[in-house]
Parts: sequence; C-alpha cells; structure tokens
Amino acid sequence: MIGQTNKTILKNKLQRNLRRNMTDAEHPLWQALRNKQMAGLKFRRQHPFGDFILDFVCLKKRLVVELDGGQHSENEASDKVRTEKLVNAGFRVLRFWNHEVLGQIEAVKEKIWLELQKGCAPHPHLNPLPEGEEDLS
Repeated sequence: MIGQTNKTILKNKLQRNLRRNMTDAEHPLWQALRNKQMAGLKFRRQHPFGDFILDFVCLKKRLVVELDGGQHSENEASDKVRTEKLVNAGFRVLRFWNHEVLGQIEAVKEKIWLELQKGCAPHPHLNPLPEGEEDLS
C-alpha cells in the first residue's frame, strides 16, 4: 500500500475538493496543525494514501489524525479495517469525534502533541533476522 494511491482518488482530485470544503471540526484542528505549529512538524490535510484520504497526517512521525462525525458511528467496522490497514503500513492512528475538537480543542491538541513525543512506531520488517542474529548494516 505504501506509495500506491488509488488512481480514482487522484484522477477525480477528491482530496482537493475535501480541502476546499473542510468540516466545522476540521477548521480549528487545521489551524492548530498547519505551518509546523505542532512540535515543529509538518502536517498534511486530506492526504491521499492507498484507497484512503487521510484527514491529517504527519508523514515524518507516521501519525494519522482522523476526525469522526455522526456518520462514523454507523461505519465502525469500516473504520476499524481502515485503522488496521494504516497500522499495518506503519502508521499510528488517533481518532477524535467532531464534538471533541469543537468543544475541547486544547485537550485534543495535547493528545496529539503527546503522541508526537513518542516518536515513530517501528515499521515491521518484511524479512526479520533469525533469532539471535543482529543487523550489521
């Protein structure tokens, strides 16, 4: 999945449309994340990745921030699959409800900041060394 964005997403420029039409909850969070305001790290919004468009992502720290509105309570199974695929691709995923962002933006920002301080989750190696051997590269 890494580096392979669904061509339908790119062709239809869906991510650009989503950037132009941000939700009420996306606006304040983007204001907090943009211009390297969060720990000096660059975030992207509505970033295409595989079959998904990620609400916000810091590629350097491999952190995805997703905002969920009321429709997501009906899509829990698909959200779970999406999260699993992102985790398998080496990302950490934080999910917030829209009402959390709108009513408790400082708490949301703190959770994101704390997650950024943890560093990158190690990406699983496709060919791990046999037990007892070390990588000399």
